[in-house]
Amino acid sequence: MNSKRKHLDIQSQGTGKKKEKREEEVRISDVISEEVVKNRVRETWSRRERYSHEAGIEVDANPFPHCIIKDFIQSQSFLEGLQKELLDLNFRQKSNDLYKFKQSADLKKRKDSHISALRKVLFEQFRSWLSEVMQVELENTVDISCAKYEYTDVLLCHDDELEGRRIAFILYLVPPWDRSDGGTLDLYSTDEHCQPQQIVKSLLPSLNTLVFFEVSPVSFHQVSEVTSEGKRRLSVSGWFHGRSLERPPRYMEPTQPRTPHIPRDESLLYEWVNPQYMDLAYQAQVQEEFEESSEILLKDFLKADKFDMVCEALRKSDIVWKRRGPPNKRCYECAEEAVLPECVSQCWELLASEAMFLLLSNFTGLKLHYLASGNDDDDEEEETDETVAGSSDAAGNSIDGLEEKEAPGKTMEEPSAPVCRGELRRWRHGDYTIVHDTDVGNAEFALDLLLFLGCEDWQTEYGGFTSYIANGEDEELLTIYPENNSLALVYRDKETLKFVKHVNHQSLERLRKNPDRQGFYDFSFVYYE
Repeated sequence: MNSKRKHLDIQSQGTGKKKEKREEEVRISDVISEEVVKNRVRETWSRRERYSHEAGIEVDANPFPHCIIKDFIQSQSFLEGLQKELLDLNFRQKSNDLYKFKQSADLKKRKDSHISALRKVLFEQFRSWLSEVMQVELENTVDISCAKYEYTDVLLCHDDELEGRRIAFILYLVPPWDRSDGGTLDLYSTDEHCQPQQIVKSLLPSLNTLVFFEVSPVSFHQVSEVTSEGKRRLSVSGWFHGRSLERPPRYMEPTQPRTPHIPRDESLLYEWVNPQYMDLAYQAQVQEEFEESSEILLKDFLKADKFDMVCEALRKSDIVWKRRGPPNKRCYECAEEAVLPECVSQCWELLASEAMFLLLSNFTGLKLHYLASGNDDDDEEEETDETVAGSSDAAGNSIDGLEEKEAPGKTMEEPSAPVCRGELRRWRHGDYTIVHDTDVGNAEFALDLLLFLGCEDWQTEYGGFTSYIANGEDEELLTIYPENNSLALVYRDKETLKFVKHVNHQSLERLRKNPDRQGFYDFSFVYYE
């Protein structure tokens, strides 16, 4: 419905004059204006303590200062009118690594009677009250918009920090809501580095309840995924602006260790890899296609029997899975390498082997092994074609007997030697990764490898796909969808970032049909020249 509907001008009988548009009036809860309550809220907030009042106001400092005000607006008829006006707005679908929901444009200039009345009372009376109880000067600048969350919509863990944001607020306009519907406002505890750890409090949306909290380096929260297919989580939210709290130095995570290749010869390739990819002509064809787009998907990469054996071991073995965080950056499980089943460990060795480094060089043209010729000189193309895995007549460049060969003039201990890092990951409902500006390991040129397993019946709408974006942009450059026994190779530069989209509630349909299919798996390796 068009949000710019024309209002009919009704003329007064016999006067020819237009009636003036009636202005809505809104009154907010009287309890917050009571002097005793105001003083108690101010004292509690400043001391970082807990306080609740029977009339429906609660202050809590755990895990960070926040306040809940029930029955915020006094008039039920005003709430109904406000909901109607909000639902008549034009909403824009927003979706990236951090969220998926629908949002209106800024409501600052809306002239709808109920919206403008709410805006006025928030910007004036409520802002003044906030300044008093928090003892902080709030500016005239207030951001305000309407958000609509429906089935599988989510807003993942973040702290809301942006220059000038001082207080975040949310007014809920929802139907009767249960925890089974999802959509809770989850608050996270933090560690000594101001990194989120775990959810310690979940606030259930409730009609006419307003929640506000202090935006700070530890104000990590999320809107959990809406799991109800029939309910709509409608809210008005935004930020009051003021002087930001001082932020400690940004914490930089230790980088994952990188290792040189494992000394394994070409026999490992012949044992595991589809013979098609060992063919010299086919390798040249792959390289040509890769050099045009910097990415390629190699289907049926492993031999069928080896692939089936690894998938079976992943489903049935007692693999130790460890959850990786923190949740403002990632949430998934990775396997402990030291205790993998033998066939899974062999697959890992394959991807980290010297023979694989050379095979990837032949697929991509990158110099991941000293036997691989670079692309700097076109005159060397013929020599490059000869430098292939398993070539018995490669003018001394065969990987046969690689364990006995040394790179001329350098050893693998030198910093310039090609290295890799890898993980075996399990993706299930609720898992994701988020782009963040402290990921030093992704801020350089590298070759990404993904080998997918256990993806039978995995649907695009479940999420779990890998997206590549340009730094500072939301538009996707490339999307890689999980596909059984497919090897994805992507060469990215310093300005290209990646994330795995949140695996949503729809993925549980697959689990209900087949209890053995708990998500999917991938080997995720990164290679550096």
